[in-house]
Amino acid sequence: MIKADGLVKWYGGMLAVDHVSFEVQKGEVLGFLGPNGAGKSTTMRMLTGYLPMSEGSVSIGGHDMADDPLAAKALFGYLPENAPAYKDMTVEAFLDFAASMRDLSGQAKRDAIEKAVATCHLEKVRHQSIDTLSKGFFHRTCFAQAILHDPPVLVLDEPTDGLDPNQKHEMRELIKRMGRDKAIIVSTHILEEVEAICTRVIIIDKGKLVFNGTPAEMCAKSAGAGRVTVRVQGVSKVELTALLEGLPEAGRPLEVTEQDGNATATVPPADGKKGLATAIKSALDKKGWSFDELHTNQGRLDDVFRTITSLDSANVK
Repeated sequence: MIKADGLVKWYGGMLAVDHVSFEVQKGEVLGFLGPNGAGKSTTMRMLTGYLPMSEGSVSIGGHDMADDPLAAKALFGYLPENAPAYKDMTVEAFLDFAASMRDLSGQAKRDAIEKAVATCHLEKVRHQSIDTLSKGFFHRTCFAQAILHDPPVLVLDEPTDGLDPNQKHEMRELIKRMGRDKAIIVSTHILEEVEAICTRVIIIDKGKLVFNGTPAEMCAKSAGAGRVTVRVQGVSKVELTALLEGLPEAGRPLEVTEQDGNATATVPPADGKKGLATAIKSALDKKGWSFDELHTNQGRLDDVFRTITSLDSANVK
């Protein structure tokens, strides 16, 4: 549904986006990550035809953005960062205007507006002027205009910006539901959002694509991924260390501490070995030692993000 091929954007002599390529299929929610100034918003603006490309191509639903922009743009809804709206209009009037721009009329327009109002829970503010809305309701109104025409593609730049925790949860659930039969790109800097809603992640840094994979694959790159943490009751640090050092599945170095008569260890897996947690549990059972914690660490997205991105990205969006 979305195909970006070799996107390049120059601002004078500064290279903001450097040959970025990716695809998004129907049923995917793609998380688009990167540090501030990495080129995320510039890429999103080129995807939507808002900015011209210096090089490369974009197609939406098979329509080339440069050769057939109207057909391409008809297929997506766009929620830009700091989305604009006509603040002297009421919510309903703004949605009516946006529906007209999408070539909706008559009963189809009325039905689209009612569905968007209900989907975004705008009933109680529909007759309120936009300049009197809270930030949360303003953001919902801008999201409503993006989904008015029920597009097969959504491009969302910071879709939960300014929302309270309840509103964020509501928005994430809505995006997940829509993601079952749409192709969605979500640009965000909130890593918990990626874990909550995204089926795939790409990371851009200094204008270059540096990661493309699932959230699980990203977590697996974390230094802590695969390590097992165990806390054993009534056992000393020395005893637990000796037990773990005798397991072929346990790698090095072991991190073992002792507090209040309980020993806690973090154990990396040995190279090429699997089943570390199972081996540890079996060894504890043989000893008759009680434990109140035993789990395999899945890794942390923020660890990976910090590792593969720089702190000195170019000062562009």
